[in-house]
Amino acid sequence: MRSVQRTTQTSGPADDRSLVRDSSLVWLASGIVGVSFGAVSVAGGLPLWVPVLMSVLVYAGSAQFSAVGVLLAGGGPVAAAATGLLLNTRTAAFSLAVAEILGTSRAARFLGAHLVTDETVAFALAQNDPVRQRRAFWISGLGLFAVWNIGVLAGALAGGALGDTARYGLDAAFPAVLAALVLPALRADATVRRCALLGAALALAVTPAVPAGVPVLVALAGLFLHRGPARKEASV
Repeated sequence: MRSVQRTTQTSGPADDRSLVRDSSLVWLASGIVGVSFGAVSVAGGLPLWVPVLMSVLVYAGSAQFSAVGVLLAGGGPVAAAATGLLLNTRTAAFSLAVAEILGTSRAARFLGAHLVTDETVAFALAQNDPVRQRRAFWISGLGLFAVWNIGVLAGALAGGALGDTARYGLDAAFPAVLAALVLPALRADATVRRCALLGAALALAVTPAVPAGVPVLVALAGLFLHRGPARKEASV
C-alpha cells in the first residue's frame, strides 16, 4: 500500500516539471555544443546535410566530433566511421544498465536505444524508484535529442556564412570540445591517465607515416593498459 502510494505520488505533473527543470541545464549545454558542431562542420567545408543527418541518425556527440574531425583533417569516410563507431561502443554497456527501465515493448526499446547517452543514463539511474527512472529517461532523452538537433541545424545554417574558420579560430573547436569531454575522467582515474598518455604517444609516433584518421584508431591501443590490472586481480 505504501509503495503504491509512493509510486503514484512520484509520477504526476509536478514530478514531470521537476524532471524538466533538472534536465534543462544539460539541454542548454548540449544545444551550445550542437551549435559549435554544426557551425564548424559546415564552415570547414562539409555540406550542410552531413552534420544535420549525422545528428539525427548517429546522435552521439563525442563520436560525431571525432568522425567529422577526421574528415576535416583529410581522412576518408571509412576511418571517420570506424573512429566514431569505436568511441560509441561504450553505449552498449549503458543500454544494458537501462534495459529494464525501457520496458518490454520493442518500439520503446528501439527508440530508447537511440536516446541512450551518458547524460540520460546517469539521470535515469539517479532516481529512486522505477517509475521515476523511466520518466526521467524519456524526459531527459527526448529533450536532449531535440535540443541537440536544433542546435546542430542552427550552427550549420550559421556556418555557411562564416567562411574560412581559420579567421575565427573555430578550427580549434573540435580538439577543445574533445579535451573538455575527457578531462573529468583524466582527473578522476590514474589508470585512465596512463591509457591516454600511451594512446597519445602512439598516435604522435605514427602520424607522419599513416593517413589522417588512422592515428586516432592506433591511439585506442592505449586501452590495453586499462585491462592489465583487471587480469592481475583476477589471477590473484
